[in-house]
Amino acid sequence: MKTYKKFLINIFTFSLLKVFLVFFGIVLLTNILEQSEFFKDADFTFIYIVFLSFLNSPSIIFEILPFIFLISTQVFFIELINKNELQIFKYQGLNNNKIVKIISMYSFVLALIFVVFFYNLSSILKNSYLTIKNKHSKDGKYLAVINKNGLWIRDKINGQTNIINANKIQNEFLLNVSISQFNSQFKIINIIQAEKADISSTDWKIINPKILKDNITISKNLINFQSNFDLKKINSLFSNLSSLSLVELINLRNNYTLLNYSVIDVTSHLYKIISYPVYLTLMTIFSAVIMFNIKYQKNSIFKVSLGIFLSVIIYYVNYFFYILGTSEKLPLLLSITLPLIILLIINITSIIKLNEK
Repeated sequence: MKTYKKFLINIFTFSLLKVFLVFFGIVLLTNILEQSEFFKDADFTFIYIVFLSFLNSPSIIFEILPFIFLISTQVFFIELINKNELQIFKYQGLNNNKIVKIISMYSFVLALIFVVFFYNLSSILKNSYLTIKNKHSKDGKYLAVINKNGLWIRDKINGQTNIINANKIQNEFLLNVSISQFNSQFKIINIIQAEKADISSTDWKIINPKILKDNITISKNLINFQSNFDLKKINSLFSNLSSLSLVELINLRNNYTLLNYSVIDVTSHLYKIISYPVYLTLMTIFSAVIMFNIKYQKNSIFKVSLGIFLSVIIYYVNYFFYILGTSEKLPLLLSITLPLIILLIINITSIIKLNEK
């Protein structure tokens, strides 16, 4: 590798590391305050609160990586500008496009590393955090999972434990439902089987159930069944996709398909992660274009402030299209790629004139 490439990559690496650590510190501090409030009634030491905050912080950092890459690129150029090293490179025949090409390719490699390694690590830590938090929340007595055998729910209510299994979800109905009811000593009370159950509210309507008790089967037209769960609550339990690794997300999507459960959120999350290296690279190029256009005109605080402002705008544009995708107003793939295409067009248009600067 040529000396100037090593030099640029080293500066960019240190710029990224500095910005990353600053953001991590801010996120960690914010998390400590939030966890202290949430666990104020639990007998946790401050060190344990910090530990929980550390578990939760990486997944948040992953979400704000576009901000980090954009600001890191600005810090990188600010250092080059303050030391007049851009002028030195220019005199040696290293044009602006070449510099952008080097740091954008390096950003893409770093982004791949973040997706393959950092994301999966953050999902493991997030899962551990949610497991601990769930034990100390009001929902600790509930459990719901989806696997290849369908939806499974453990529900404690009125001194009983209900183990519920359903093969599919169709609109507000569970299909092919089996409910095993146990007393406080975990002895079987009865088993309820039905083809359909309306779960639009916590007062379930089980249609044409068969109740097996003491080896006697009783058939009924309709029974009411009290649960802590309704369709909305079940949906919310599977909304924290950041606690799942890439492999787990793919498996979850397959299980959702078998259950006839909506895969929109999972698919959109997967698309988002897969497209992240391109997104972060485009943010790096976008930041470089900004810096080349205002490099000698304003002070460093203005440049970073402008970068943050533009990052927020880009974030909300992406979020807007993401909502359009998950609400099925746009095709999912288009909702993820369209903001990237817009950013790509802006970058290409700007880079064409870059060497004129």
